[in-house]
Amino acid sequence: AARKVFKDRRLFIVGEIIHNPEVNHQIASLGIKNLTGKNKEADISDLGPDDVVIVPAFGTELSIQQQIKDRGCQIVDTTCGDVMSVWKRVRKYASESVTSIIHGKAEHEETKATSSRALGDGTGHYLVVLTLADTDYVCDYIRHGGDKQAFLERFEGAHSPGFDPDVHLKTVGVANQTTMLRGETEEVQRRVRQAIVDRDGPELAEKNFRFFDTICGATQERQDALRELFNVPMDLLLVVGGYNSSNTSHLAEMGEEKLPTYFVLNASRLVSATEIKHYNLHEKREVVSHFWLPSAPAVIGITAGASCPNNLIEETLIRLFELRGISRQELELAA
Repeated sequence: AARKVFKDRRLFIVGEIIHNPEVNHQIASLGIKNLTGKNKEADISDLGPDDVVIVPAFGTELSIQQQIKDRGCQIVDTTCGDVMSVWKRVRKYASESVTSIIHGKAEHEETKATSSRALGDGTGHYLVVLTLADTDYVCDYIRHGGDKQAFLERFEGAHSPGFDPDVHLKTVGVANQTTMLRGETEEVQRRVRQAIVDRDGPELAEKNFRFFDTICGATQERQDALRELFNVPMDLLLVVGGYNSSNTSHLAEMGEEKLPTYFVLNASRLVSATEIKHYNLHEKREVVSHFWLPSAPAVIGITAGASCPNNLIEETLIRLFELRGISRQELELAA
């Protein structure tokens, strides 16, 4: 849409519009250049007043946003409304001297953007926790204190400048990256709240603990739909989407807990009835598995991340039928 509106102007984007390689390839094919990340094609210092910069759904850090504004560019902001709701909350935390404990991935664009806003006017603080093990470590420190240096080393790159756990864990508020699993975020909240109650007592804990839960609507819909799908006896599950997509990865994690699950980029990864290329979440790389598709009649579930275009899901479904000897033409006639 931006290319149609700004036909004769240079277009740039801050990172990826969403975490799906095919969509991002389409963006690049329109001549829209990336300003950040591993696929960086231009520098912010190269921008001028006639240039247009797209801010993606994840948002961007305040420092980057300010640099773009300083260049006089026109900004097309596509930040998700749920993300902006989290920003509003962490800014409020900062204004009340409440440290934001953010459940998310410290290196994720959205969490970086949220962290920058948790600084408030520069006096706020934040701490990013990814796992429940991280949360338990923080909770233990809240209850009993501990080795400050060891704490800071464990959370290197995941806390605000000047963060002091002896000072900045006194009053805390939980927020989240909007593509995390709702159940995990709720558990982070529960554990942190209990640690504050154990340290301060129930009455004071009401003042020293805040929480706010915002999971992206599209993300939550897919998580809920997958939980409903688990009520159907299935032989295996296919999860379609970008390998660096947080919300898609969580769907794959949910699947792995229940049944054989294959996280695939697109239909091309279904090589044959005996070979599939899929992403291994634990090894963090694409691997090849054999004899993945049962030869007998089977029930196969398919889900996809919020960032996965519908046509990729459809192509994966068609490919699955093709591996069973049912052609695209036969499917179209039956539709």
